[in-house]
Amino acid sequence: MGVAKPFQISKKLVWESYLRVKARGGGPGVDGETVEDFEAALKDKLYRIWNRMSSGSYFPPPVKLVVIPKNDGRERRLGVPTVADRIAQGVVKLILEPIVEPQFHRDSYGYRPGRSALDAVGKARERCWHNDWVLDLDIRAFFDTLDHQLVMRAVQRYTRCRWVLLYIERWLTAPLQVEDGTLEERESGTPQGGVISPVLANIFMHLAFDTWMVENYPNVPFERYADDVVIHCKTETQVREVHDAIVQRLARCRLEVHPAKTKIVYCRDSNRKGRFAETSFDFLGYTFRPRKAFNHRGKLFTSFSPAVSAKAAKAMRHTMRRQWRIARRTDKDLTDLARMFNPIMRGWIIYYGRFHRSALEPVFRPLDYALVRWAMRKYKKRFKGHKTRTWRWLARLSTQSPGLFAHWGILKAGTAGR
Repeated sequence: MGVAKPFQISKKLVWESYLRVKARGGGPGVDGETVEDFEAALKDKLYRIWNRMSSGSYFPPPVKLVVIPKNDGRERRLGVPTVADRIAQGVVKLILEPIVEPQFHRDSYGYRPGRSALDAVGKARERCWHNDWVLDLDIRAFFDTLDHQLVMRAVQRYTRCRWVLLYIERWLTAPLQVEDGTLEERESGTPQGGVISPVLANIFMHLAFDTWMVENYPNVPFERYADDVVIHCKTETQVREVHDAIVQRLARCRLEVHPAKTKIVYCRDSNRKGRFAETSFDFLGYTFRPRKAFNHRGKLFTSFSPAVSAKAAKAMRHTMRRQWRIARRTDKDLTDLARMFNPIMRGWIIYYGRFHRSALEPVFRPLDYALVRWAMRKYKKRFKGHKTRTWRWLARLSTQSPGLFAHWGILKAGTAGR
């Protein structure tokens, strides 16, 4: 008879976690092993994960630090676990998530099954119509500064399972491996990029913020996506009171409200004509601000509503210009280009086109300029440097085959290809 394991962990959980990791993909961790590499000895490697977790001898390897430049010149630090460690984290997530999910607040949207960022944007849009003021809350370096002791206390509110707590504590303290191979010890934070990190972040913020808001300001609605929070208030007095109270509350939870990025916003529209320094805010890739719109009677009015943010638009244009380099791909034909880039554009359109879809027109317009340059290079004899003739050709093509490129459905009727 085999020696009984101290922890009873189902092999089925390990298998299910592996399937989820495979579906999500992702790059290799510090060991350089890809999902495909892992699958070369799948049975043995899954057994090793199960055996070590069941015996209490599983210790996570260092997390690979990946630095991503942000649009504002700063950097985002992501931690990429190994494939095996992502599977191990997924096992704990499969145990923990069903326990905490029913407890979470209805307006917590980040990293939750059945909820999305667009749900949060839509709810914020609706509430901005009914509340004059917004507190746009920014928590400084949230994922990097989470206090490990407080995180563990928060998790213990929901489970006393020894092995779940054991491995969460080990993941919290697993070192980061920086680019030169040296290890960076961690005394706080949970790496963005880990499978378990979003669950831990939601547990922490549920107790630190969501539950506290319900207890202290039950009539003040909010939307929270991880650490990105929008709070709606009726009056300026109320929003300032709520701001000060939240700053104090989060400080007690060892989090800092970013003083420069957190702002009070007046939701100015046709019925709210007062003056205030801030009348716009960004939330999940959308900018909320006063915009001209037509009501159901066709009358023009000013609505406080969302559309794709300048940051998101700039990032999309940068991808199209710097990464796609369509004008240089003369080895491809039009159907090749469409097949390569339509899936990405459709994703952008589905997300950023949900609200105020026409704001995407200037984002995609430069793509037609790139297609014209591509055609003039590829068909030199046909167009002979005649840009006007090339534009006419593209305009006819967009009329005859409007579904060839996904962005042509965004451009105003009759103007695609011009």
